[in-house]
Amino acid sequence: MIEAWTWPTPNGHKVHIMLEEIGLPYRVIPINIGAGDQFKPEFLAINPNHRIPAIVDPEGPGGKRFNLFESGAILVYLAEKTGKLIPKDPAARYLSLQWLMFQMGGVGPMFGQYNHFANYAVEKIPYAIARYTNEVKRLHRVLDHRLEEAPYLAGEEYSIADIATFPWVRNPERRGIDLADYPAVKGWHDRIAARPAVVRGVAVLAEHQRRGPMSAEQRENLFGQTQFAAR
Repeated sequence: MIEAWTWPTPNGHKVHIMLEEIGLPYRVIPINIGAGDQFKPEFLAINPNHRIPAIVDPEGPGGKRFNLFESGAILVYLAEKTGKLIPKDPAARYLSLQWLMFQMGGVGPMFGQYNHFANYAVEKIPYAIARYTNEVKRLHRVLDHRLEEAPYLAGEEYSIADIATFPWVRNPERRGIDLADYPAVKGWHDRIAARPAVVRGVAVLAEHQRRGPMSAEQRENLFGQTQFAAR
């Protein structure tokens, strides 16, 4: 049984959705990043970068226990392990990987920076907020142009590229985005949101979703000096 060391964030939801879609049995091990669980030795033994998610596959390559972190790598691994959700056609496969990298290098980091400066930073820096607001809108336009051409990012097939990107596009109001301004993205979002496996995936650990103001402990563990301590 796959162990998913995770928390209900967009990157965590990628792996939850993937595991639900491919139907592999898995066990959730919650890593409460607000409480600092990501810095505990047992998690650092799996991911020295102390970021969720990570997985442990007791039946990894060669039948041996295998640890893996980085959500994009996990999606590729699970797709290749099961032969699901990565196109077999070479051109479509590379398109899927291309858009996966677009999410990993663009959508995730830029949306995350917007969230930090607009919603979490104690000091509001107009330059930073404007920069990341514009970048979030630009990335939505790129997605919209692509999804005007095809129903899914890799083309006709739903794939790991869509699974990686969807959790970041959902809840657009958190980024000041109205998906009605990006109709192709909205149609894609709504199709994916209706998938039963996606409904189950985003429900994983939903009861632990933070609501209300961030505590001093949470702020320190997420944004303070604790993350920079030598380990």
